[in-house]
Amino acid sequence: MTKFWHEIQETKEGLDKLKKVPMQEYIEYMSLLEESENIWRKAKQKNDYEIFRPTLEKIVAFNRKYVKYVETEKLKGYDVLLDEYEKGMTMKDYDEFFSKIKTELVPFVKKVLDKKLELDDSFNKLSYPKEQQREFFKYLAETLGFNFNKGVLKESEHPFTSGFGTTDVRVTNHYYENDFTSSIFSGIHELGHALYEQQINPELDHTLSGGGGSMALHESQSRFYENIIGRSLDFWKIHFPKLKSVFKKQLRGVKLKDFHKLINRAEASLIRTEADELTYPIHIMIRYDIEKALFAGEIEVKDLPRIWNDKYQEYLGLEVPSDREGILQDIHWAGGSFGYFPTYALGSAYAAQIYKVMNRDFKVLKSLQSGDTKEINAWLKERLHKYGSTKPPKELFRICVGGKFNPKHYIDYLIKKYTKIYELK
Repeated sequence: MTKFWHEIQETKEGLDKLKKVPMQEYIEYMSLLEESENIWRKAKQKNDYEIFRPTLEKIVAFNRKYVKYVETEKLKGYDVLLDEYEKGMTMKDYDEFFSKIKTELVPFVKKVLDKKLELDDSFNKLSYPKEQQREFFKYLAETLGFNFNKGVLKESEHPFTSGFGTTDVRVTNHYYENDFTSSIFSGIHELGHALYEQQINPELDHTLSGGGGSMALHESQSRFYENIIGRSLDFWKIHFPKLKSVFKKQLRGVKLKDFHKLINRAEASLIRTEADELTYPIHIMIRYDIEKALFAGEIEVKDLPRIWNDKYQEYLGLEVPSDREGILQDIHWAGGSFGYFPTYALGSAYAAQIYKVMNRDFKVLKSLQSGDTKEINAWLKERLHKYGSTKPPKELFRICVGGKFNPKHYIDYLIKKYTKIYELK
């Protein structure tokens, strides 16, 4: 019983929260969310924020009341929502994190974006048959150590990972014939999630502790494999010949250095899900700033398109041409998911710190010369994966890296990586 006492405590906390919310208001809110996604889709299709605005106003109004209903001495305002997606993280934590992004990363990003990358990317505009992409994805899964006896690879419109315990992990991918790198990196990303799930202690199967430790910890694993391992030159020194053998015609004459530059190219972009590794945290920072102001009562739903557009101009130098490419691009707010976005950037930052600590035990990228990631997987299993969610997220991260989260490692990692790729002085 004591082994899973925290599960009882967390379940009770959740029930106690719900008891503080008037039942009729909660029922009406759930009914609203059933309709809101379709209204958001219609607004996005018609490129008109005003179609969605009245619904979003109701969603925000409920969440503002919800915060008041359930806040405690320790958690007030937006902190209530942040804690629901990443237990233990508050505005104080995220403010320190995003302050580093603003003051240290944003100026560096502008330097990178000002320099044009010398690159022949004509091979990226060719057609890559889906069947061959599936073949290469299977090869990547084998390379990264995905256990096919305990999981499957399938196809879906949007890549995702799900399952029921360590012995049933399901990974999906999507294939675009005119964008072959998309399936490579969405695939590696999902395999990062899958490896985490497969390496949890099987004794935790079918308990509330049987999944990953938190949203950010799970994202740290997908980003670790996708960006730190999957976009490294060392990884492709081993696996680029295989890629060329699968796509003989399309990649004939293509040099490894050009492929490596292509998959690490940084560009200012409007769409978060299409952003590169370097600019991605800026997209998240913008959403965090907006949500924080919204729940502080500093701005209202009617102000969001203007504020969104101003921030994209300020931080990425981009004019937002439409609601579809701006305020309406994400589904999260239509589902009432306020406080979710910051976990994406936190996951990337966690990954960089994990990488830093792992390198103290062995040379991570050099270990890829073996042709697989067994040493990496074993380290992550022992330091993080096996625990599932048996402890609070911050404690799990502390066990993994031997200390507290420090955003400096993330900033240093990005600056070092892109200084080299872009040959900056």
